[in-house]
Amino acid sequence: MDYLIRNARTVLTMDDRDQELPGVDVRLSGGVIQEIGVGLEATGEVVDARNAIITPGLVNTHHHLYQTLTRAVPGGQDALLFGWLQTLYPIWSRFGPDEMRVSAMVGLAELALSGCTMSSDHLYLYPNGARLEDTIDGAREVGLRFHPTRGAMSIGESDGGLPPDSLVEDEAAILEDCVRVIDAFHDPSEGSMLRVGVAPCSPFSVSRDLMRDAAVLARDKGVMLHTHLAENDEDIAYSEAQFGCRPGQYAEELGWVGDDVWHAHCVKLDGAEIDLFAHTRTGVAHCPCSNCRLGSGIAPVRAMRDAGVKVGLGVDGSASNDLGNLMDEARQAMLLQRVALGADKMSAREALRIATRGGAEVLGRHDCGQVAVGKRADIAIWDVSGLESAGSWDPAALVLAGPRNVRHLFVEGQQVVRDGQITTIDLPRVIENQNRLANGLMD
Repeated sequence: MDYLIRNARTVLTMDDRDQELPGVDVRLSGGVIQEIGVGLEATGEVVDARNAIITPGLVNTHHHLYQTLTRAVPGGQDALLFGWLQTLYPIWSRFGPDEMRVSAMVGLAELALSGCTMSSDHLYLYPNGARLEDTIDGAREVGLRFHPTRGAMSIGESDGGLPPDSLVEDEAAILEDCVRVIDAFHDPSEGSMLRVGVAPCSPFSVSRDLMRDAAVLARDKGVMLHTHLAENDEDIAYSEAQFGCRPGQYAEELGWVGDDVWHAHCVKLDGAEIDLFAHTRTGVAHCPCSNCRLGSGIAPVRAMRDAGVKVGLGVDGSASNDLGNLMDEARQAMLLQRVALGADKMSAREALRIATRGGAEVLGRHDCGQVAVGKRADIAIWDVSGLESAGSWDPAALVLAGPRNVRHLFVEGQQVVRDGQITTIDLPRVIENQNRLANGLMD
């Protein structure tokens, strides 16, 4: 269906000129933004946006969707990263295909309601017959643009790793399955709704050989690479003790820098590592709420941005965040840079740009992240007539004041959220299934 979004209060385009356009219409057709202007001819369905701000859809660059089944687990609520993981691993080992699919649907619906149109996912454990396509099936039902990554863990406790042996896989089998899912599901075309990446979990759960081989495989297949890096002090200490170097040097030695790579967290990058990421065009998924929840620290986002590093936002897994609202992440990213460096160090507009175009650039999606003619029709419409925005003077202030959820959301020109409700799935029924599965895990 074609749509004409009429008479928006302001369109925050995030285009090359950072235009902010008052009182304009936006025409969506064929999955693309076809026209932007005043008084466009009404064709297709007309959407009234008189009291609304339009932004590009927000982009989530790091998530573990399966973790929406393990929010606020006792014993892990107050732990640092390694202790938190050791609390959750035994629970995750009881997951299967149903848990993976339903948790993905819940997590993606939560993201959609917060204005997100495109999300990555890092799935690095496959117990009891679970496969990457369990999450892919869930994403197709919800209707978000999806970048799942075939993660992996190969070094268990008996070999000095962090995960239990029951959750690790043979490295040859990991690489074989990476080839399978890329060949079966990856779509590199412009406007693609599904792109697959390769994502060994972390330096403390896979071998050097797997990291190196995964990079070779990904480049042979033309897909992106993703992992966790430099998340907290424990992470740095592990790298120095096990590899004799800092995480940035480890990544560089194994081929894990470049325009086709993005790393999650990077809280503890030093100046040399930031410069490395800048000149190699390596991306970073900044996860501010998770970093606060786990006490990991404040990522040097201001220094990264000033150096030219590509930075996007991620909600991270719900087990280490407990929420999946990307607008909350934008606000938290802004506040953390301000509390660390000063109130003038990140504006609401910059935070929103990181959440939209920044994330699209990190994921290699130059067809997304802007409200501009010819870009994909991924559009978030925010109602600013309500309580949260009452008295607000500035259209970009939705990062500061709200709202936190969208009125309407379009992905590839299809309406996924209408009047604040998911249109693509029976969300109450999915939530009922989610709670039933969570209760089974508790038992």
